[in-house]
Amino acid sequence: MYLTRNFLTGTVPGWMLLIRKDIDLSYNNLTWVDTLASSNCQQGTTVNLLGNSYTESDLGKATPCFTNSACPHHQNYNLHINCGGEKASVGDYTYLDDRNLGSSSTYYVSSGNNWAFSSTGNFLDNEMVPDSYIESNTSILSMPDAKLYMQARISPISLTYYGLCLGNGNYTVKLHFAEIRITDEESFTSLGRRIFDVYIQGKLVMKDFNIKDNAGGSNKAIVKNYSSVPVENNTLEIRLYWAGKGTTSLPHKVFYGPLISAISVEPEFKPPGGEKIVKIVVGILSSMLFLIIMILGILWWKGFLGRKYQDLRDLDLQTASFTLRQMKAATKNFNAANKIGEGGFGPVYKGLLPDGTVIAVKMLSSKSRQGNREFLNEIGMISALQHPNLVKLLGCCVEGIQLLLVYEFMENNSLARALFGPTEYQLNLDWPTRKKICLGIARGLAYLHGESRLKIVHRDIKPTNVLLDKDLNPKISDFGLARLNDDENTHISTRISGTVGYMAPEYATRGYLTDKADVYSFGVVVLEVVSGKSNSNWRATEDCFFLLDWAHVLLKRGQLKELIDPRLGMELNEKEAIGMIKIVFLCTSTSHVDRPSMSVVLSMLEGKTQVPDTTHLNLSTRNSNHSISDLSETSFSHSRKSFPVDFPHTYPSVTDSNVSLQSNVSML
Repeated sequence: MYLTRNFLTGTVPGWMLLIRKDIDLSYNNLTWVDTLASSNCQQGTTVNLLGNSYTESDLGKATPCFTNSACPHHQNYNLHINCGGEKASVGDYTYLDDRNLGSSSTYYVSSGNNWAFSSTGNFLDNEMVPDSYIESNTSILSMPDAKLYMQARISPISLTYYGLCLGNGNYTVKLHFAEIRITDEESFTSLGRRIFDVYIQGKLVMKDFNIKDNAGGSNKAIVKNYSSVPVENNTLEIRLYWAGKGTTSLPHKVFYGPLISAISVEPEFKPPGGEKIVKIVVGILSSMLFLIIMILGILWWKGFLGRKYQDLRDLDLQTASFTLRQMKAATKNFNAANKIGEGGFGPVYKGLLPDGTVIAVKMLSSKSRQGNREFLNEIGMISALQHPNLVKLLGCCVEGIQLLLVYEFMENNSLARALFGPTEYQLNLDWPTRKKICLGIARGLAYLHGESRLKIVHRDIKPTNVLLDKDLNPKISDFGLARLNDDENTHISTRISGTVGYMAPEYATRGYLTDKADVYSFGVVVLEVVSGKSNSNWRATEDCFFLLDWAHVLLKRGQLKELIDPRLGMELNEKEAIGMIKIVFLCTSTSHVDRPSMSVVLSMLEGKTQVPDTTHLNLSTRNSNHSISDLSETSFSHSRKSFPVDFPHTYPSVTDSNVSLQSNVSML
């Protein structure tokens, strides 16, 4: 029942204060008997009596509920709230968190008693129980201070924020808005219109305000500034009110009502004694913080505090954040019918966001061969990278013990399935398409090695980690094993991780890692693309345990044409295919010094650089100290004794006999 601002008078019946029903009686001229003299406007109950008065007995004097609000000994002179979001640091300011879930009749006072909010209403015909009063962004935001716009507080009817215990005087008020629910897409999701009014200190400052129109589109920030806002009686009121305008059912039933992302309040005068107070507070807080850190550090060291997910909860994610509730809705509660693969991390599910975006949700299983380190690594690496040939990370979910990555959906699955998966899943890849795929992978690796802000070695390039979109454009995925490549060091020695058959010799045997390790893996992948055969699953011939061994044999015999996939038929450009095989030998040279950089490889594939003669290179691994198969067997054998080999966490590999493949899905 919502009777806010109806000029009602009289006494609130006692039974109404006790029933567990949402009742909003705020801003009337009512009184109620508060035997506890709590003066909190029934905070924490289902009855909102904000703006009315209470008495301590039937004959007591009526007192407005704000009058005795507990204030600290000193007054506040600024206020910053990240509405609906977590605590955030922006420039010199710290925006307080505002994660109270709210209800249809809510009055909430912050733990510091310096601000409060009141919310009224149920969303019309909404099937969600209970209603959600915090909106979360479902796309990547590029505006400055994006962390202020990842979440927002919404209300069906009325949303009011209060600055409490503010020193009297004039203030500058900034209201931050961004429409993160109604999209700009040319579909029904763009038809919604959110329109509401804004009042400050009871004065109408914006009539029929439309965030999307004022900001020039969705997911764009707009800040409204109001100067010389008077504060009297130490209270500031900011009210957002839906007056019934706009849409209520487009594109969905909860896409209306006021929405706000953040609030900033700064004084237009010099606060009295501010420096002294700040020094005292900083000193006290510093001492307390040091003591707390010491205690927690000791407990952590002794193993009394769980550490498994702490690094994830403390992570300042620079990508969109999804809630577990959103992911359950998108995947129909992780329904088995939506499961599209299984890998080292755990299962992968197909999902659908409310705006129609199809996604792939990658879940970290508690039984995963990979762990938090790889999960963090993948978020950190790929969130900093943007390239047409790298899979796009849409966001993540870190909630409780649930760790999820959300990627764009790849309609044509992996390159491995397209080339040598089960017959019913293989694609008819003609020569121009295969050449395009090799070029795309090369462009992605060249970007990682030298063109991106971060210089990165992927460490696990293979067909199962190359995804194909609807137009068969390749996108490199799975950055869980990626490592930063320090320009000041020519190489790093590292724990060996990767996939047998794709690891460079110097890395598989000695842990010697440079970007040339990716060049080697790329060479193996190109050989698989040209031949249509799997390097590691190739049927052994003449003591050749890997396809690359057999390629060296055919090179000596002058029979390289036998490597070419017979399925290519008459569409094959034989000259280009032979040239690409020669590039394979350059990339897979036993000595990493003889391998070209990815930028040079790309130039050769594009025809800008001539493919050099390969006769001077140490190509014949069969005559070297270790054959390709020997290297892989050696690294695998040694790993059991001295260093581990992390097998792939892709989704799923066609080399894994226990993994079933499904059509029209993407594995990440």
